[in-house]
Amino acid sequence: MGFFPTPLVEMKRLSRRLGGPQLWIKRDDLTGLALGGNKTRKLEFLMAEALARGCDAVITAGAVQSNHCRQTAAAAAALGLPCHLALGGSPPADANGNLLLDQLLGAKIHWCGELRKGEGLARIGDELSSGGLTPFVIPYGGSNPVGAVGFAAAMVELDAQFAQAGVHAGAIVFASSSGGTQAGLMVGKSMTGSAARIIGIRIDKDESGDGPFDVQIAGLATRLAERLGMGDTYGQSDVILHSNYAGAGYGVVGDLEREAIRLMAECEGILLDPVYTGRAFGALVDLIRRGQFGSDEQVVFWHTGGTPALFSYAAALSDNRRGA
Repeated sequence: MGFFPTPLVEMKRLSRRLGGPQLWIKRDDLTGLALGGNKTRKLEFLMAEALARGCDAVITAGAVQSNHCRQTAAAAAALGLPCHLALGGSPPADANGNLLLDQLLGAKIHWCGELRKGEGLARIGDELSSGGLTPFVIPYGGSNPVGAVGFAAAMVELDAQFAQAGVHAGAIVFASSSGGTQAGLMVGKSMTGSAARIIGIRIDKDESGDGPFDVQIAGLATRLAERLGMGDTYGQSDVILHSNYAGAGYGVVGDLEREAIRLMAECEGILLDPVYTGRAFGALVDLIRRGQFGSDEQVVFWHTGGTPALFSYAAALSDNRRGA
């Protein structure tokens, strides 16, 4: 469903601006499915599972500007399946960003108030089943063992690009929100024998009822390895997760995100989003400034997409915002 492999590009101007390390970027914003993003990798496997089960509708959940929901709606449209989205919040006066794309892609929106992580999926599934459909429920972020296979495969893809480009990455840094990307990369690291540290930047402060987030990631990685016929198991100590960059909370833009988005745009002509990649890259910049990487180390920032959400945060990002 996407265009792979996505490019691996050296960011020479940013590396010079920050004084090292040598920065590279993995461009999953260019996967091609409804303006791209990393969820395309998960959806290739999730939608295949839906078809294999004979399902005739898909349901998933997220925030009002969810990149995952937008790409799920696009994948469903491409396959001719009805798509139902359980979105947090209430209908805005005007739809923009990802929400506008959800509507254009024909998704049916179910507004869920404060619930944005799939708490209402079972109820919607029951309603569709009662109506004669066989719905396929995709969890928040597509983060289950089926979806995470996409990022185990992505790590194999990146390892081949490392070999071709002569890159010996010491670290791979990315936004970590629902856990599937990080779990998949951890398993992919085991598959390839890569020496790179897999470093997630926590985007959301909230803990779910399933325990600490790093424990959840380790558990998902273990289940994924089992699904792939591997004997690897993972524990909390195997998860590298920075949880101190969540600022005022999920989707709240602060100085860290504003500087990161502008820095990437001005130096490399690449656009980040305000919720995920802007926060994750801002964290990477801070880690660099605090000397967490060697000046000659090679570090990859995994751009997980999300560009459409930029437009819904115009007031928080514009030079014309109050007080700027």
